[in-house]
Amino acid sequence: MSLIVMGIETSCDETSVAILHDDTLISNITATQDVHASYGGVVPELASRAHTQNIIPVIHTALQYANLHKKDVNVVAFTLGPGLVGSLMVGISFAKSFAQALNLPIVAIDHLYAHVFASFIQFPNEKHEVPSFPFLCLTASGGHTQLLRVKDFTDIEIIGQTIDDAAGEAFDKAAKILGLPYPGGPLIDELAKKGNPFYFSFPKPKVADFQFSFSGLKTSLLYLVRDNLKDDPGFINKYKEHLAASYQRTIIEILTEKTFKAAETFGFKNIVLAGGVSANSELRKTFIDKGKELGYKIYIPPLSLTTDNGAMIAFLGKILYERGITSSLDVKQYATGEKYKKYHSKG
Repeated sequence: MSLIVMGIETSCDETSVAILHDDTLISNITATQDVHASYGGVVPELASRAHTQNIIPVIHTALQYANLHKKDVNVVAFTLGPGLVGSLMVGISFAKSFAQALNLPIVAIDHLYAHVFASFIQFPNEKHEVPSFPFLCLTASGGHTQLLRVKDFTDIEIIGQTIDDAAGEAFDKAAKILGLPYPGGPLIDELAKKGNPFYFSFPKPKVADFQFSFSGLKTSLLYLVRDNLKDDPGFINKYKEHLAASYQRTIIEILTEKTFKAAETFGFKNIVLAGGVSANSELRKTFIDKGKELGYKIYIPPLSLTTDNGAMIAFLGKILYERGITSSLDVKQYATGEKYKKYHSKG
């Protein structure tokens, strides 16, 4: 029996809905929120309002693109957390209402765990190899940076994470310091292609084992720019490509060194790169090249599945549902730090 799963993702500023037919993604529609650009970051109240405006049109478009009707859906999966509480509430409320109206089961998903399995999602007429268990996963995004030991879809262990700021936040902060608009990560990536990655030197944080820290790196860039602007008001414009390239190189080296050290320490041969920062072109290239050099198999999702998206929610929802795991209607969103597993039930 084939299974049609709808995945709804509203954890931050992306309203995304996907339709999965068994293992194959047949639609993935995302509405972005340009309103935050003028504020230099996501404004929670504006984000939740935009989700309220976008959710129904995005649902309609996702179904239309998949050539399906709402009655064709078998399961509704949605992001329970972590994320912005107001944004999460919009997606959760709609998912519950949709499922109740059609008498469908629901599956609540932790979107950080969903990122881990984005590489498993198949596309029509484009089948690809997927990671085999166990594997090591680096999830790097605007809000999180984690190294995960993944033994199964429901057996994930954190072996390292950031003790302060995330890698994605470090990119966005750098963009702001350089006077670039939000979101700044992709702009740093583009500027870096034109600069010398060894023109400037930034210190790497000394943190234990497989932990990460990016707060000091952001501060070092801020001080470098501030001090040089005193003597040269045109410093940023003259050196922005080199600043971007050197700063990006430092972040990539930190992420790469920790990840491959963990892979060696724990004996993994398969490495997955996931999360919004995995869209960075130089990071992707570095992981692939180093994997070939050291004999690791590297898996990175396509660009469309690196940021928060409904497809990864639908996929993990499908896996859990097939294992008899569903959620009750009294599940509540969480901003950070909780485990969603306690909201699941068998049967």
